[in-house]
Amino acid sequence: MAATNLSARELLAYGVLGFPLAFAALPLYVHVPRLYADRAGLPLAVVGAVLLLTRFADALIDPLLGQWSDRLGNRRRLIAFALPLLALGLAALLAPPATGGATWLVLSLVVTFAGFSLATINYHAWGAELGATPKESIRVTSVREMFALGGVVVAAALPSLLANDVATAMRHLGWVFLPLLAVAALGTFAGAPLTPAMAATASASRQLPLAAVFADRHFRRLLIVLAVGGIASAIPATLVLFFIADVLRLQEWQGLFLVIYFVCGGLALPGWVMLARRHGKVVAWAVSMGLAIGSFVWAFLLDAGDGIAFGMICAASGAALGAELALPPALLADGLAGGRRNSTPGTAAVGAGTYFGVWNFVTKFNLALAAGIDLPLVSLGGYKVGAGDAATSAGLLALSAIYALLPAAIKVISLLLLWRWKSDFEGARP
Repeated sequence: MAATNLSARELLAYGVLGFPLAFAALPLYVHVPRLYADRAGLPLAVVGAVLLLTRFADALIDPLLGQWSDRLGNRRRLIAFALPLLALGLAALLAPPATGGATWLVLSLVVTFAGFSLATINYHAWGAELGATPKESIRVTSVREMFALGGVVVAAALPSLLANDVATAMRHLGWVFLPLLAVAALGTFAGAPLTPAMAATASASRQLPLAAVFADRHFRRLLIVLAVGGIASAIPATLVLFFIADVLRLQEWQGLFLVIYFVCGGLALPGWVMLARRHGKVVAWAVSMGLAIGSFVWAFLLDAGDGIAFGMICAASGAALGAELALPPALLADGLAGGRRNSTPGTAAVGAGTYFGVWNFVTKFNLALAAGIDLPLVSLGGYKVGAGDAATSAGLLALSAIYALLPAAIKVISLLLLWRWKSDFEGARP
């Protein structure tokens, strides 16, 4: 049983915590590779290997964290426990000492990921339990992702306002994060409603193994589409700052480009919600994938100084992001609300935390795989960080192809899978 007829105040109270969580995710997944390559002087291959190993290890424990969370049942208490870990880890991660090197990167990532994982699993599971119907689930996820997009916009814009050099800006960004997190957490804990599922899942999750989640065919196929499409999104997220700095030669514009990207994601989100209500979530998601594919291909054609064109690409791909953020979790929440947690007749339901633990595993595995593959690939292709005018045309071509064409090809596969399995996701739902 999930909460119904949520008021605007309750929706806003739940959604506000999405702001600092997304604020933390931007430097965590976008700025860290370049920060440690520049500030700590680590080779790209080393940074890629560290990110691959730590992200993969982090992803592996997410399903177990989800099960554990369901057993305990009190999502607010678990989130409150996780947030100080996130705050401490991110502050350390964004302020590497000149001699810290790979050891500092590994240790700070472990603490940050532990807090971030436990918080996001329970936060998203809480949202799924609040959405009793498909209409309610998209309200909850849309409000949460609107706040999340606000968080990444602020995180993208602040560095250039805080300091001129990247290292100082990132260190200050870590300190700004602390009060933002505290205020948002208080707002969510004070105003977001509890759900009966927060207590009910504790006994249910003991009765089914984690494998029961994968026995759910609808969830399994949704997860495959998410995994394939997520890899396509993770590759450019890892390489975008390198592309802006060395292909476009517009490093001073990187904050503006990120702001355009995320602002357009937020502005487009209501349109995707409207399209989903009229034609279904799958159709809306498919249209957004087509827009993303076109944006990737166009980016490959750009050269130094093409700032206006790249700004338009950021606007288009950012608009597609709005759908990518809101619609897949809404489809998952629809399945949970529709009774698909129980894949074995006669047994209890798997808790939402277990589902979102697996969901987080796939999302993070994408990011780990992207960092572990694309950074070494561009290095093998001859690209060197910050080479500027000395950069070889072969190295820049490799960077452009891996940044743009590889994600486009992978996204096409995701689109085909989504359309092939369309009836599994929405066909049986009102």
